[in-house]
Amino acid sequence: MIYFDNSATTKIDPQVLQTYQTVANQFWGNPSSLHHLGDQALQMLQSARQQIADLMHCQADEIFFTSGGTEGDNWVLKGTAMAKREFGRHLIVSSIEHPAVLNSAKQLEKLGWDVTYLPVDSHGYVHAADVKKALRKDTVLVSVMGVNNEIGTVQPIQEIAEVLQDRPTIHFHVDAVQTVGKNLFDQVLPERVDFATFSGHKFHGPRGVGFVYIKKGRKLATLITGGGQERNWRNGTENVPAIAAMSKAFRLVLTDETQKAAQQMAMRQKLLTALQAMPDITIFSPTTGPAAPHILCFALSGVRGETMVHALEEHDIYLSTTSACSSRTGDESGTLKAMQVPEKLATSAVRISLDDQNTMAEVDQFLKVFPQVYQRFQHMNGRVD
Repeated sequence: MIYFDNSATTKIDPQVLQTYQTVANQFWGNPSSLHHLGDQALQMLQSARQQIADLMHCQADEIFFTSGGTEGDNWVLKGTAMAKREFGRHLIVSSIEHPAVLNSAKQLEKLGWDVTYLPVDSHGYVHAADVKKALRKDTVLVSVMGVNNEIGTVQPIQEIAEVLQDRPTIHFHVDAVQTVGKNLFDQVLPERVDFATFSGHKFHGPRGVGFVYIKKGRKLATLITGGGQERNWRNGTENVPAIAAMSKAFRLVLTDETQKAAQQMAMRQKLLTALQAMPDITIFSPTTGPAAPHILCFALSGVRGETMVHALEEHDIYLSTTSACSSRTGDESGTLKAMQVPEKLATSAVRISLDDQNTMAEVDQFLKVFPQVYQRFQHMNGRVD
C-alpha cells in the first residue's frame, strides 16, 4: 500500500500509540482530583504541556489543549469576536482558509460582525498589501493560514506580521495545522503571531486532540464552560492519554526535522517533474515561490478527481481530491475557486500529500502505475489513438 493522503490524516506512530496505552493504563485519574491518582494525572498533563512549549520555544502557560484544529480555529475567531466586540466588529480572513475558519467567519457575519475575505493571486498566495488595504479602525483579528492544505502554498506570514507590527491591538492568528514537521516554523510563526492552532492527527498523534498557542497577554472568550480546566479557558476533563501521546508525536516529528523536510521536498520534486512532462496535466501547487515540501495538487483534464482517486485505489495507492473535509461532497475546491480556476478543471483536482514516513521507492512505484492510469483515461477521452 502507498499512502499519499497525509494532509487528511497520518497513521499514529507505534511509539505514540504505546505512550497512549501506558498513560491510559497507569495514569487514569482525573487531573482535577485532589488525591494521589489525580496528582499523577496532573503531573503527566503538565509534563506534556511543558514538552510542547519547549519545542515551540514558548512558555507552558501559553499552550492550551483542545480537541483539534477545528475547535482551535473556532475558538480563536469566535473567542476574539466575543472578547473584543466593544473595540470593533471587523475581521479579516483569507479566502483560502480551512472551512473551520471560513465557516466561523460566516457564522459571525450572521451575528453582526463584518468580515473581509482577502483575495489570492493565480498561484494561491495572499499579499501583505491586501491585508494593509483591508485594515480598519475597528479591525480586531487577522487570520491567515501558514500552509494551504489543498495546494501547499506557504503564505507570507512574516510580511503580514510586519504590516501588523504597528497595530498591536489586532489579534493575528495562523492556522498552523499543515506546518508541523515541514521545517517551516521560522517562516509561519514569527513573534507577531498571537495565536496558532495545531491538530495531533496531522503529525502521527491520536485523533481528537490538538492545542492552541495563545501569546501571553492576549485574551479570548471561553467557548466551552465547565469545571475550570485549562485555567478556565477551555473547560472539560482533559484527555490525558491523548495529550501525552500528542506531545510524544510532536517531539518525534520535530526530531531531524530539516532532514525529513528535505526528503519530502525531494520526493515532491520528482513527482512534479514527471507530472509536468505529461500533456493535459495541470499543476495547481506552486512550481516556483514558497511551497510546502509535502503537498502536490494537480488535475488530468476531463477526469473528475474522485474518478482518479478510485482508479489509483485499484492499485493500492491512496490520495485524495483536495481537502478531506469536503471531498465527499464533490464540491469544487474552495482554494482553486479563489484562484479563479475554471470549475470543470477544478473538479478534476487531486492531491498528493507526503510525510516523513513516505519513501522514494513509493514515489517510484507511483510513477510506474500512474502513466498506466493516465494512458487509460487518455484513450477513454479520445486523446490517444
